[in-house]
Amino acid sequence: MNTNNTMNNIAKGKNNKKQTKQLMLWIGALVVGAALGMLGIAWLNGLMNFIATVYTRLFQLLAVPTIALAVMTTLASLGNQADTGKIFRHAITYTLLTTFAAAAVGLVLYNVIAPGNLPAALVQSGMADVPQNLGETSYYDHILGVIPNNIVKPFADGNVLSILMLAAAVGIALAKMPQNDKKEVVVKGLFGLQDLLFMLIHGLIWALPLGIVAFAAQLSAQFSAGIVMASLGKYVAVILGGNVIQFFIVLPLFLLARGINPFRTLGRMMPAVLMALFTKSSAATLPVTMQTAEERMGVSSKVSRFVLPICTTINMNGCAAFILVTSLFLMQNGGMELPLTTMILWLFISVLSAVGNAGVPMGCYFLTLSLMSGVNAPIGIMGIILPIYTIIDMIETAENVWSDSCVCAMVDKDMKR
Repeated sequence: MNTNNTMNNIAKGKNNKKQTKQLMLWIGALVVGAALGMLGIAWLNGLMNFIATVYTRLFQLLAVPTIALAVMTTLASLGNQADTGKIFRHAITYTLLTTFAAAAVGLVLYNVIAPGNLPAALVQSGMADVPQNLGETSYYDHILGVIPNNIVKPFADGNVLSILMLAAAVGIALAKMPQNDKKEVVVKGLFGLQDLLFMLIHGLIWALPLGIVAFAAQLSAQFSAGIVMASLGKYVAVILGGNVIQFFIVLPLFLLARGINPFRTLGRMMPAVLMALFTKSSAATLPVTMQTAEERMGVSSKVSRFVLPICTTINMNGCAAFILVTSLFLMQNGGMELPLTTMILWLFISVLSAVGNAGVPMGCYFLTLSLMSGVNAPIGIMGIILPIYTIIDMIETAENVWSDSCVCAMVDKDMKR
């Protein structure tokens, strides 16, 4: 028995050293990339943009089958077990609690900092930058677009919610099928495809330092060019302040309440958080999030492969806060009265909207634009926000993936109990 404990401790020590070296390598790549971007060399910036785009496309390529296979295999194997309902209930509960908390933090900060109105001329000038075709899309159309009418189209379009619905239907159907040779062949085939997918993910993560260099150089070059230096003052302070409070205070408090060390959890999930920061897509980051949760944080695969795909589509902490604060800001600039009851109503609207938002770059921006078009708010402000949305989107996505990781860790802890 002592021999086994000694061997386990040695294995854990080696694994911890490996993880530390890997994290240091990624941080080093981050520093090198930032330095390269600040050089301002045109051909080098072009090369970094190309590499960053390649990495983003590759992770997006793996994200769609990862979501589908993870949900199908988990439901197929757990569909007739009591654990499935428990995992789902715990995941939904923590998701709604953290999302409401994020929106509430944004609401409090909005009232404390109290952003003022922008000059009318500035609002009108922003109209030129607003994507006009997206302003015509209603939230009704957004929800209707989630319902698939073609089994291929959701995968071709990368519609995460549609894929989740299809995968859940297939998984539940497999779980309810009578046990026979045909069912066994299908389930084994799905598990085999999932193992193959994880081998591809391992390969991408092995080469990730090169991608981090490119992402960091790309961001550094944007800063140097002044693309993201413009500010709307108090509005930006509310958005970024809310994200920081949710990331470093609220979510760690959730973990502490469940007896989980937030510092250790964040350290182990840092690869996924960094990946989210650069890709600006929680869906594209999903392969890294799942691999990191299972191998670095030690989460059960039946929890991670069920909870994380769901969280990727509905657990949008940063998005809920952005929708609420931006909507209030636009309506205020449009001369609308904002009593406390209206603010609380929009808190619920923002949470429900965030739950239905796709985990793709600028998803919150487009959704807020649609909502504000429906209430005739001055959407020219969205054009003013657009140049600085790159930074907002990066921070929000990192917060969303960190929240996904927290929900996954809490559900795993509950199931182990």
